[in-house]
Amino acid sequence: MYPHVKPIDDYLVLTLDRPEALNALSFEIIRKLSQLIDDVATSSARALIITGAGEKAFCAGADIKELMNRSRMEQQRGSELGQHVFSKLENLPIPSVALINGFAFGGGLELALACTFRIATPNAKMGLPEIKLGLIPGYGGTQRLTRVIGETKANEMILTGKSIDAQTALQYGILNQIVEAETALEKTCEFCKLFSSYSLPVLSFARDAIRRSGDVTLQEGLHLESNLSTLAYSLEDASEGMNAFVEKRKPIFKDQ
Repeated sequence: MYPHVKPIDDYLVLTLDRPEALNALSFEIIRKLSQLIDDVATSSARALIITGAGEKAFCAGADIKELMNRSRMEQQRGSELGQHVFSKLENLPIPSVALINGFAFGGGLELALACTFRIATPNAKMGLPEIKLGLIPGYGGTQRLTRVIGETKANEMILTGKSIDAQTALQYGILNQIVEAETALEKTCEFCKLFSSYSLPVLSFARDAIRRSGDVTLQEGLHLESNLSTLAYSLEDASEGMNAFVEKRKPIFKDQ
């Protein structure tokens, strides 16, 4: 029932393991996710891959029965818990990849949107259908989806509650790749190799600059970029990278 983590090569794979409920998120599972994310943050892994157990779903969203008959205060705290945990995922010191192997609805899509990258199998379907229940997304969906695909398409998805298939999600810019189900994890690990050999602190600086670009003015963003670029330059890895370029060899980064 509980999510769990296992290593594969230089990466960690976090699996939502509640296939009988399409890997739906209870509050207990969200709290367990929070603990696992903390563990990942202090590990030696170079990337985190998140996926769902079974062949039908990545994560079908929140456990609706658990949401019923709650006070306004309980609902507020539940929303804030989900947002807090997903923000921890977004701000991990290593990049993360959501491997969407089936349904990703509501909180499931919100979880995927908190990852750095998103890869899906051809059978994937995703959406934020909360409007059909008289609700709106509460774990960051209105904010992250809009930043990823723009206000026009976000309005269309959130206000109609429609679901989209993997090919449409790729066209919208939600996905980075579509991979065959039979080799999905293998292909996701190959994707991680595109960036995992680089300096982790420099990757973190770049991710921070990109994330914050939607929250500040252009001039503020340029100032932030300049500061982070200078921080990157001050690292030993920058010297190694430039020396390797001049010497026409592959750099050996030490995350320092």
